[in-house]
Amino acid sequence: MAEPASRPHPRTQLDDNFASPIRFSLMAALGDGMELDFATLRDVLQCGDSPLSKAITHLQAADYVFARKANVGGRSRTWVRSTKTGRDAFAAHLQALREIVALGGGQAL
Repeated sequence: MAEPASRPHPRTQLDDNFASPIRFSLMAALGDGMELDFATLRDVLQCGDSPLSKAITHLQAADYVFARKANVGGRSRTWVRSTKTGRDAFAAHLQALREIVALGGGQAL
């Protein structure tokens, strides 16, 4: 009979806000304090406008990113940056992934 674990499995620390590959990749692309425009993010993430827009809206509702809009040359543009809350949550999510890998005997991320 297996002995009960002294602490919860690290998977319980995974953040569902990063369950979508686009949302996960978006946070990774923004890095620490980096701000990118919508078109650049779309190109970097290799996704369409609609999935990217939905990912930004989701992460903005979680207070993980901040999006600002401005007119440039008569066209509306959007820039996105991660918030401290978002960067902290993403770092915790990555740490949980590392711990899961370590439990499985794999190499750390």
